[in-house]
Parts: sequence; structure tokens; C-alpha cells
Amino acid sequence: MEHVIRPVRAEEWPKVKELRLASLADPAAPVAFLDTYEKASAQPDAFWQDRAEGAAHGNSVRQFVAEGPDGSWAGSVTVLVESADGEALFGDRIGVAQAHLVGVFVRPEHRGCGLTERLFAAALAWAWELEEPRLERARLFVHENNPRAQGFYRKAGFVPTGVTALLGDDGCRDLEMVLERP
Repeated sequence: MEHVIRPVRAEEWPKVKELRLASLADPAAPVAFLDTYEKASAQPDAFWQDRAEGAAHGNSVRQFVAEGPDGSWAGSVTVLVESADGEALFGDRIGVAQAHLVGVFVRPEHRGCGLTERLFAAALAWAWELEEPRLERARLFVHENNPRAQGFYRKAGFVPTGVTALLGDDGCRDLEMVLERP
């Protein structure tokens, strides 16, 4: 049986926590995430409960997971909604309503089988279906030293904009990539 791609539910906060910690323990974490395992593992349960609750309801954020037949989670992606007149995640002004994809992770044993593509398809379908705000594009940031992720995002239709940001503590740039609404 294949993985089911679906939004998280608020009561699944222990699984949200476990998958996030697994992603931060991955060898690629330093070039994939702005958080660290040490910082995230020190968060109280209330933090994870709030995180799951916020990602399960409403139109401002939604987390999608790939759930296996045994109930285990193989991967995840989160969509943040940024309004045209608001401040974007990293403090920049964007001028266009957009989806911002973050927290992309698939466990190593599930990579290369199309799961990331299915997670992105579900996340983008949800984003494009929003009526208020109507999103004009999707964006993400990828570390300049993460060519595997850059390649996947290009294959998914994202293109570099030339915008860069110093988001981590390593002195390297993160590259903005966007996908226009179909």
C-alpha cells in the first residue's frame, strides 16, 4: 500500500515533534534547516501542541505529511501563507500574496520514490485552492550548498529569482526560488 498524503491533525503533535527532530538529526540538516536538533528537542510539549494546532486549521499555515500503511510518517512539507501587504517570513516586503514552502523533509529510506513530488503536489494544490487570499506564486529558500534540493526544486518548476538572504549562521546565502501560479 502506498503512502497517503494528508494534512496533520492537531492531536498528532507527538508525531510532528518526532518527524521534526528526525529532520534536524539528518546529515543534511545544516544546509536544509534554520533550526537545530538541540534547540528543537529542548522545546516543551506545549510548543509542539501549538505547532500542530496551527498547522492543522485555518488558511495561514498547513503541514502535509506522507503517512505509511503502518501509521508512520515518511516525510513532510509546510506551507506558510504570506499576504501581499504583510511582512514576509524573513522580513522582506513581497507585494504579492504567496505560499512559502518550508520544512521539506523525507526520511532517507523513502527518498527517490516520488514521495517529495507527492508532498509538493498536495501542498501546492491546497495553496492554489485558497480563495482568500488568492495566492499568485509559491516560493522557498534553498541553501547555496544544497545542490540536491536545488535540483529537485528546479524539476518541480521553481526558478531562481536572484534574491538571496543570509538566513543561517554559516555565512552562506540562501537562494529564493519561485513557482508562478498555473
